[in-house]
Amino acid sequence: QVQLVESGGGLVQAGGSLRLSCAASGSIFSISAMGWYRRAPGKQRELVAVITSGGSANYVDSVKGRFTISRDNAKNTVYLQMNSLKPEDTAVYYCNAEVQRYSGSYGAYWGQGTQVTVSS
Repeated sequence: QVQLVESGGGLVQAGGSLRLSCAASGSIFSISAMGWYRRAPGKQRELVAVITSGGSANYVDSVKGRFTISRDNAKNTVYLQMNSLKPEDTAVYYCNAEVQRYSGSYGAYWGQGTQVTVSS
């Protein structure tokens, strides 16, 4: 019983900004890592950014310096601040979390996806 709900996507002009949010809820003991993936039209899904519970973050090269991932552990929420957006950032963005449940089991969970469209 773990659910991830994403929000914050939309249509923005090149150079603009968006902030994505993903809140995890359910039978969660801990979340070791949370991340954002994206799938652009006609492209394979790729990892955009990931952050550990300790705050260590990694990014795909194409977004370094423009995107910032952060998390609020108390709220089981991860954010993706996207600045200086480019048309090539257009994609469906998916949240992912590595969760340990109270039962002791582990699992990876996905959000439903949120559309980000960047126009020029």
